[in-house]
Amino acid sequence: MVGLSTPAVNERVKKLEEKNIIDGYRAIINPENFNKPVTAFILYSNTKCKQFVEYCKEHPEVIECHRLAGQYNYLVNVLTNSVQSLETFIDESMAFGQPSTLIKLSSPVVYKAIK
Repeated sequence: MVGLSTPAVNERVKKLEEKNIIDGYRAIINPENFNKPVTAFILYSNTKCKQFVEYCKEHPEVIECHRLAGQYNYLVNVLTNSVQSLETFIDESMAFGQPSTLIKLSSPVVYKAIK
């Protein structure tokens, strides 16, 4: 409880939305219940940036793609139904650059609230 009436809370939320502090609302899907138990984070060093971004936008197993500064150009979050399908994704994506793959074992902190 926040100690405010429903209209007061609604007004505050509306103001946060108008200021783009609240950027939207999303469903949090459990990948294991969605038949996608393998989560991988793949770092890429590549020179074909535009083509790579288009590839990531079109590929159904890519759920996030972040542009980076430093040794790697991109960090891609991939959900697959098996290690074999992850391997296929990695093999296909090598056309755009050299991947370095990290497979998630567990998530001790998930969606920590910003205070």
